[in-house]
Amino acid sequence: MMLSPKFTEALVYATELHATQIRKGSGVPYIAHLLGVASIALEYGANESEAIAALLHDAIEDQGGAKIRAEIQQRFGETIASIVEGCTDTDIIPKPPWRERKQAYIAHIPHASTSVRLVSAADKLYNAQSILKDYRQIGDEIWERFTGKKAGTLWYYRSLVNAFRQVDSTPLVEELDRVVSELEKLVKQNH
Repeated sequence: MMLSPKFTEALVYATELHATQIRKGSGVPYIAHLLGVASIALEYGANESEAIAALLHDAIEDQGGAKIRAEIQQRFGETIASIVEGCTDTDIIPKPPWRERKQAYIAHIPHASTSVRLVSAADKLYNAQSILKDYRQIGDEIWERFTGKKAGTLWYYRSLVNAFRQVDSTPLVEELDRVVSELEKLVKQNH
C-alpha cells in the first residue's frame, strides 16, 4: 500500500499539535510516540485511515477535546475522527479519576470497531515496550511516572490484553501479551 499526501498532511498536523509535548519522564519529543504507534499499526496491517488515526490518536485527549475532534473530521473525514475518538479515554477537563477512566476504556474495547482496536493495541504495545525498556534501565523508579504506580499500571496493561482477547487474538494482541508478560515476569523477579 502506498500512503497518499493525506498521510503527510496528518503527520505535519500531528507534529504541530503535539510540538510542545514530551513523553512522561523521558524527555523524548511526543512525536516519537505518534510515529511509533503509526509504524506498529502499519506493520500489523493498518490501512491509510487507520495509520492517520494512529498519528492523531492522542489529539482529542491531549489537545482540545471536541474542538479538535471537529477539526480532525473536517480535515481528514468522519472515519478517521471516529477512530481517534474511540482511542480517547476522556476529553473532559479536569480528567476524571485515573482508575475510573481506565476501567471505562477497558470496558469499551470489546465493543469498539476493528479499526479502533487496531490503533489502540498499537498504542498500548508501543507504551508497554517503552515501559519494559525503561524498567530494564531504571527499575522501580519508572513507576513514579504513572498515576497508577506499579500495581495500577500492571493491572491496566493485563486488563487491556484480556479486553482485546474477548474479541479476537490477532498477532498484534499476541505481541502485546508477550511484552506485558515479560514486564510482569521481570517485576516479579526483582521483588
